[in-house]
Order: sequence, then structure tokens, then C-alpha cells
Amino acid sequence: MVTIKRKLNVSVASRGRIAIRPHDPDAEPPRPRPSSKLPRISRLMALAIRFNEMIRTGEASDMIELARLGHVTQPRMSQIMALNQLAPDIQEALLNLPATKGKPDIHEKRLRPIAAMLTWKEQRAAWKQICDEVGFQNAVVEESVDQV
Repeated sequence: MVTIKRKLNVSVASRGRIAIRPHDPDAEPPRPRPSSKLPRISRLMALAIRFNEMIRTGEASDMIELARLGHVTQPRMSQIMALNQLAPDIQEALLNLPATKGKPDIHEKRLRPIAAMLTWKEQRAAWKQICDEVGFQNAVVEESVDQV
């Protein structure tokens, strides 16, 4: 039986994959992971705004083309684009959510029913309720300007 001893560098790559590489003493150490990250709903809100702009300017002809460009299904693209139906102050609050560790309390699935509401007044009331439940203090609710 032959035994070979060799140093290896083991690290966790994206999506939890384990990367094993030969040990290189001259290699720089891996970058530390950020301790907190931007909530997914903030990134999705930014994408929804960007996709809406792409349709408006003609970069994409419709949501089917956007879905193809974004490598998602058309129903998923519809879910993302539905965030554009939220009241502007709710959109702003979503974009300005603080970075968090772990799972965020405000996520897209909780916002889908709010985006389906017809009036901004109803949306703001539901948004305020979610913010009260999760203890989010920076909920900007503008009652004076209400449009459909």
C-alpha cells in the first residue's frame, strides 16, 4: 500500500459546492465573505424598475423577451414585474432596506398580495401592517398623495 501526503486547500464555493485545490503557499488567501448582504427583495425591486425601463425604451419588446434575457420563466418575470405596481413610497422603502444577516423578514411572497391591491391606500395599510409585524421602523407611508 502506498500513502501519499499532500496539502490541499478546501473552500466552500458558490451554492455550497466544495472546491479542493492543491496547496499553493504563494497564493493569496480567499476573500472574506461579507457579514451582511442586501435583501433579495431590494435586488428584485431594482430589477423590476430596470426591466420596466428596458421595455419603455425599447431595449426589450415585451416580458417574454425579458424572461428570455433574464433566464427565467415568463410567469416568474410577471411576478418580478408586479413589484412595479407597488406605491412609489413602498418601492423606495424596499430599495432602502438595510443589509441583513440570515433570512430577511420582508420577502417577495409577502408582497405579492400587496402588489395585487388596486389602490395605493390599501397597499400602504398592508405595508404598514407588515412593517409593524417585523419591527421595521423606516416604513415611509405617504397618506397625502393617493393615486390608483
